[in-house]
Amino acid sequence: MSAATGAFDLLQRWLASIAALQGASEKTIEAYQRDVAGFIGFQSNHFGGDFGKTKLGQLKITDMRAWMASERRRGVGPRSLARELSAVKSFFRWLGEAEGIEVTAPLATRAPKFKPQLPRPMASDQAKSMINTVEFQTMDGWTGARDTAVITLLYGCGLRISEALGLNRDAAPLGETLRIRGKGDKDRIVPVLPAARRAIDEYLQVCPYPLDAEHPLFIGKRGKRLNPRHIQKVMEQTRMQLGLPATATPHAMRHSFATHLLEAGGDLRAIQELLGHASLSTTQAYTALDQAHLMEVYKKAHPKGA
Repeated sequence: MSAATGAFDLLQRWLASIAALQGASEKTIEAYQRDVAGFIGFQSNHFGGDFGKTKLGQLKITDMRAWMASERRRGVGPRSLARELSAVKSFFRWLGEAEGIEVTAPLATRAPKFKPQLPRPMASDQAKSMINTVEFQTMDGWTGARDTAVITLLYGCGLRISEALGLNRDAAPLGETLRIRGKGDKDRIVPVLPAARRAIDEYLQVCPYPLDAEHPLFIGKRGKRLNPRHIQKVMEQTRMQLGLPATATPHAMRHSFATHLLEAGGDLRAIQELLGHASLSTTQAYTALDQAHLMEVYKKAHPKGA
């Protein structure tokens, strides 16, 4: 039995509680378990003995810094380390409430500073070129129509690739709106552009497989749900053909949707709802991006400044 069993038992209780009470997704639970288990493993070795509830309540700032320094030596970047620390703090907040232990030092630990990474959208003409060209990356006409339909949905509705490929056949024919099950199993309603409806209809007309309502909408050559890696691969091929940067990924289509809406005068709150962001601060990254774009245009027009 591991010397850190006591702490790991508490970790499992915490994960069970957030799964039951907060409805956290399976991927979120896995990320929390990975990050906090790594922290517990380090502290167990750091203390060199039993590591359970008592030791968790005795952690000092120096112990937290020792863990963070170890992570940096392992090559963990500041952004990833800040994410790990956030998971650890969430665990300790629960410990303070559920177990009544002292959690001042962990919660007072400061995250490493890093420059927020802005979304990297594509220009509107680049996004359109991607949609118009991606069908030529496959030999079968129906798979080209399928890939076009997927990418049109990513750009036209601002979907995550997992959301688009998670749709079932009963979602089509698309109406004026589409109900999407997003992160945390939260539903949202997104408007559907005529171009997206047409792309889906054209794909279904040539798809060689009969699709029942409960079957996946987008399928691979063997009739199974389409793997996200395929869309990533055909976009890689297409961007090389078009001379687009490596940032032209499936997620960039979603970024482009949000950025182009904002540039057209879209309301930030409305864009937040369309993207399914839990926090407005996440959507506000597009405001910073828009400002950065305006400054770049200004610099090109006035290279010597005002």
